[in-house]
Amino acid sequence: MPEVVFLPAGRRGSVDEGATVLEAARQMGVDIDSICSGRGICGRCQIRVGSTPGIPAGDHSLSPPGTTETTYRGKRPLAARNRLGCAAHILDDVVIDVPPESQVHRQVVRKRAEVASLPVDPITTLHYVEVDPPDLESPTGDTERLLVALERDWTFRGLGIDHHVLVDLQRTLRAGSWTATVAVRGGADIVAIWPGFVDQILGVAFDIGSTTIAGHLCDLASGAILSSVGRMNPQIGYGEDLMSRVSYVLMNEGGAAVLTEIVRTAVDEMIGELCVDAGVERTDVLELTVVGNPIMHHLLFGFDPRELGTAPFALVTTGALTVRASQLGIEANAGARVYGLPCIAGHVGADTAACVLSEAPHRSDEVQLLVDVGTNAEIVLGNRERLVAASSPTGPAFEGAAISAGQRAAPGAIERIRVDRETLEPTISIIGVEGWSSDPAAAAEMAAHGVTGICGSGIIEAIVELHLAGVIDRKGVIRADLDHPRLVRDGRTAAYRMWDEPELLVTQNDVRAIQLAKAALRAGIELLFTHLGIDAVDDIRLAGAFGAHIDPAYAMALGMIPDCDLESVHAAGNAAGTGAMIALLSHRARAEIEEVARRIEKIETATVPGFQDAFVAAMAIPHGTAQTPHLAGVMEFPVATPSAAGSNRTGRRRQR
Repeated sequence: MPEVVFLPAGRRGSVDEGATVLEAARQMGVDIDSICSGRGICGRCQIRVGSTPGIPAGDHSLSPPGTTETTYRGKRPLAARNRLGCAAHILDDVVIDVPPESQVHRQVVRKRAEVASLPVDPITTLHYVEVDPPDLESPTGDTERLLVALERDWTFRGLGIDHHVLVDLQRTLRAGSWTATVAVRGGADIVAIWPGFVDQILGVAFDIGSTTIAGHLCDLASGAILSSVGRMNPQIGYGEDLMSRVSYVLMNEGGAAVLTEIVRTAVDEMIGELCVDAGVERTDVLELTVVGNPIMHHLLFGFDPRELGTAPFALVTTGALTVRASQLGIEANAGARVYGLPCIAGHVGADTAACVLSEAPHRSDEVQLLVDVGTNAEIVLGNRERLVAASSPTGPAFEGAAISAGQRAAPGAIERIRVDRETLEPTISIIGVEGWSSDPAAAAEMAAHGVTGICGSGIIEAIVELHLAGVIDRKGVIRADLDHPRLVRDGRTAAYRMWDEPELLVTQNDVRAIQLAKAALRAGIELLFTHLGIDAVDDIRLAGAFGAHIDPAYAMALGMIPDCDLESVHAAGNAAGTGAMIALLSHRARAEIEEVARRIEKIETATVPGFQDAFVAAMAIPHGTAQTPHLAGVMEFPVATPSAAGSNRTGRRRQR
């Protein structure tokens, strides 16, 4: 009996001489992919001969390529030096290398370092079968003979079958000359069937935010992202923030149905766009995952959100949901299911669960602070031992709303700004133009392009820069006593003119709006610190589009996040969307996040003693009581109140 070693699994064992590599792998529990059950059609079981000490590489260890391999014309080309595991027979001791693309449970590498790889073990898998045709001596139905073939080739027993599969079953089997590819979901149900051999099924991951919706079309077998699309959430017409939409439901009969129809239509249209872009059919889409805050989650699934508008903010369910796509009015394969990740609490939804799945604080020994900033800021703090979560009502200020010159992040918006410490003159950078206004070429392009307003990252930098320049004090007051052309009277207060044409101001009300938003966020963080009994973190992740664009040093200088080594502050990108993709591609990840979500402790900030004190302390810039030793290493704050611009020492950011 030849000895076989499988790499990278490291499995070692003896098999009967003449067994195929695929048979040996199944016997030893080694992960090798196959749709055609060893018929030499799919090409997914490709392997190559390797070596280890004691077993040198040698082609004599496997049978020479036979007709199956020499005439192979499958969809997946046979790479140089590769053999088909279903056709190569083991003749002697051998080491078998199984490349990642031939593994069922593979890891797909992504670009972002914090999410180095995504597991690929989809809940729905394809299985090719050859079904015995009917005859007069064996009058069993086509369904029963299909089930016999699936048990014979794939050891499936007791499978359920969707009704739509039964409706088309006879036509499908005859069209494929009694061969078919079957999609089995969760090892329990036949959800689709095609005539002949099919080797690709698709899924779509959706992140449904209150402002934007993002969708990613993925190959469920390879994990490849085939297409991505995003659009504004059309519900914005019924309210910028979530509570406005709940108010619309409360004040309008049938309002929930209106908002549900709007978001479902958007999702359905986006699936069409994704499929057109990738050159595939909607019927290839068999699985969808969706994440969103509790209100978006409830509206998509058709739940009335009005209970989420008042305490105690009860959800219909915190558990994961699986429904048919057709029940939500979404056009895809007739057997397609929609999986909604679990929610954590009334104001901490499936989008936060997806962020946790993406950033994995539950697998870390270090204490991680995960913040997803939107109209509500969701906060998760902890590590593998314990996780706590909270939601803080930051409002829309960080997105440019409620700011006098504010706008969303779009071409023309100021996204970066620097204020000269001596002259108080601004230098800006806008979305859509490379470079700063101090560069004549960039300035000319800005003039032609048009400066239209300031977005969230810009207003944060503006306030910090003005504080560092001594124009705004620690209490957030714009100093009206300074005599400078950039400072203009604004009623009883002053405003700073950051751009001349058109005139764009930073007003006292703007500063207050940002202070209130950042104080709500920081107070929530401080309460979680208290709950865990800690005063520092090892790792901070800023999730969402806002987190991707804000400079961590400025977020810390404003006091949005606690003091930390800036090297340990990372932009997590669209962590919710990444989490949705992880859940789309891996059924084990679904079980993981369902278990983790159940043990996350939710802290209701509004009812916890000490929130008001924490909020008041957090209003100061950067903070009223917290120490900032790390921040002091990169920024120098005003130490005296100047009587005029530049008349005394003012802050500046140190070069790192």
